[in-house]
Amino acid sequence: MKLNAGSLRYSLVLLAVLMSLTAACSSNEKERQINAADSPANTQWVGTWATAPQLTEPRNNPPEPGLEGNTLRQVFRVSLGGDTLRMRFSNEFSESPVTLKRVALATARGASNIDIASNAQLTFNGEPSVTIEPGRAVYSDALDFSVKALSQLAVTIAFGQVPEGITGHPGSRTTSYILPGDQVNALSMPQAVTTDHWYLLTGLEVRAPHSAAAIAIMGDSITDGRGSGTNQQNRWPDELANRLQANPATRQVAVLNQGIGGNCITRPCLGPAGLERFSRDVLGQQGVKWLIILEGINDLGGHGTTEKAENIISVYQDMIHRAHAAGIKVYGATLTPIKGSGYESPGSLAAVETVNHWIRHSSQFDAVIDFYQAVEDSQKPGHLKPEYDSGDGLHLSEAGYRAMAEAIELSLFKR
Repeated sequence: MKLNAGSLRYSLVLLAVLMSLTAACSSNEKERQINAADSPANTQWVGTWATAPQLTEPRNNPPEPGLEGNTLRQVFRVSLGGDTLRMRFSNEFSESPVTLKRVALATARGASNIDIASNAQLTFNGEPSVTIEPGRAVYSDALDFSVKALSQLAVTIAFGQVPEGITGHPGSRTTSYILPGDQVNALSMPQAVTTDHWYLLTGLEVRAPHSAAAIAIMGDSITDGRGSGTNQQNRWPDELANRLQANPATRQVAVLNQGIGGNCITRPCLGPAGLERFSRDVLGQQGVKWLIILEGINDLGGHGTTEKAENIISVYQDMIHRAHAAGIKVYGATLTPIKGSGYESPGSLAAVETVNHWIRHSSQFDAVIDFYQAVEDSQKPGHLKPEYDSGDGLHLSEAGYRAMAEAIELSLFKR
């Protein structure tokens, strides 16, 4: 069929209109997909920071003027970033209620300083205050708050009543600040009484895509960071978080440090036994897809026996079974050297060897992280390398914690 000039012009206009509509529909579809990917239905809560609570020992309780009627500012570092978050506070180990009259969250700017423009009030069921009953923990309401990966936040609490026994985490390696009265909105606290402990706060979660996930780490003082620098954020889990964020394939992986100094895995020592707290500190954390277990050295102490080694292995098996049932991969980390420490004895050395042999060769873990091999002195087998020893033959130095983190294959955490 032959088209005249008028028909041709009409056909070209019609074609242009159709192409424009197609492009608009395509653009709208892309925008719809992006919005859907960012919607709550397509995101999940993932823990970005956590610490394991316990009943604070009297010597680690808040110094004068104490917390009741006063303000406490605490600083911590997240691993994964996000734009929506919520905090968890615990009164689990106390025998009477605690009242948080006002709570604010802000970007930390070093020492007690905060970015005042970022200071945002937390709410609890829409209210600015909350009373936490003994044996309980609470979440704040979700808060629109932009936080970058590996950045530090400050949470400031104005307290009402405070119990005598306080739920906390003594091994914070981070300085907290106490001021009289309600000072929640203070830009800085140069006159504050300081203490290197955390109280009541136990976790921060962010809204993240389903590609994000967390590593939970069960451990004792070596995971808690004894020997690392105060306010330096250089425990081995911190160093692992640094490596994960530097690697494009693992930037959606968070790290949750659930180490407690002096903790045992088979029985109560300092804090509840690892076996007892496993449900809360691993299975109860949001977004956990991997578990690293580095615990058991305090169970052996200087009096290790074959029976103690077998008890540790039995707890490992229980944790592996429960984690696998929850869809969590479990990585076994070998106990680090103890020669030259107060824990050295013929029985303890033999027990460490028994436990580490089982970790390496039982095939029950999804993978093995051989920390023992990574930090052992090749010139003095069974000892820490001198540069990795904090000075007591047991806990590692800052260089030692970096070496531990560098011994971990990041490919273990690809989704």
